[in-house]
Amino acid sequence: MAINSQPYNGRLACQQCGFCYFFMCEYGAKSTSMAAMLPLAEATGRCEIRPNSYVARVEIDSKGRATGVSYFDSQKQLQLQRAKAVILCANGAETARLLLNSESSRFPNGLANSSGMVGKHLMFNTYFGVHAEFEHPLNEYKGVQNTRMVLDFYETDPKRGFYGGGGIDGRFGDYPISFALDGLPPGAPQWGEAFARELAEQFTRTMFFATHGTSLPLESNNITLDPELKDAWGLPCMRVTYRDHPDDLKNGQFLTSHAAEIAEAAGARKTWLEPVQPQSLAVHLLGTCRMGNDPRSSVVDRYHRTHDVRNLFICDGSSLVTSSRGQPTETIAALAFRAGEHIAAFAKRGEI
Repeated sequence: MAINSQPYNGRLACQQCGFCYFFMCEYGAKSTSMAAMLPLAEATGRCEIRPNSYVARVEIDSKGRATGVSYFDSQKQLQLQRAKAVILCANGAETARLLLNSESSRFPNGLANSSGMVGKHLMFNTYFGVHAEFEHPLNEYKGVQNTRMVLDFYETDPKRGFYGGGGIDGRFGDYPISFALDGLPPGAPQWGEAFARELAEQFTRTMFFATHGTSLPLESNNITLDPELKDAWGLPCMRVTYRDHPDDLKNGQFLTSHAAEIAEAAGARKTWLEPVQPQSLAVHLLGTCRMGNDPRSSVVDRYHRTHDVRNLFICDGSSLVTSSRGQPTETIAALAFRAGEHIAAFAKRGEI
């Protein structure tokens, strides 16, 4: 889980406050880059964070090399930051959008996009699951909120008739407000004294068996620029086109059925399933600047260097060519450490 169980490297141990999801960790125990890496980088004296900045485009010289980035500062004034190398880490949506926004006469279809692959093969990962109500309090809202996981089913059985594997996590259900909005089982009271009693009874007795499935990398799932809509800075907005492959949804149904079996075996007295349906929301955006040896079919090489611009690198989820089973953060972090070592070596050899 990458959460400190004891003080480590200047950061406190987990205090079991129960607010891991969607929040920064006030103790620094959760190993986000904000808590674990940026303070170390700033301490070297060679890293400056410029908050409330918004990069508009990557600038290129006549030789096709990145010279820096143009960005809007906190006052929405356009600034230029020159650099010997540029590293994009805006993940599978905003990195692709930034490259497409950085078109020029040399790169008319978007920066580093001679392959035409920038923005394509977007992957969400499926996310469904099973709510389960138990007889006795579980108090899932306390402490670390995801402590049990099953990873399985990757070896595709031809009898299943579809591709994909995934993970099943034991998680708390919802924070209080969201639990009140949609955490109760179908048919439960929705108003009044009976509703209040049901919330008080079930909040501590409910948990969620979350299923994370693979998403196939389809070229038709993509990030493009909207031809008309502009954002608050006057830049073209992102357009997301996505449709789940039938195998992705079949795999979601398969994993959800297994999650229900696990919940029932654990003693749940009631279970209700999240509907397995086409997705319209995702938090893990992968695949839009895929890695590969062939510049004709990929955007970055094995070292995360773009094929087209030798001092432009991409270190985020956009380089992944498959979705695995979701939750890719640790993989992205490991690849970023690896890329950083190679970038340092390139610099020492004068190759940047």
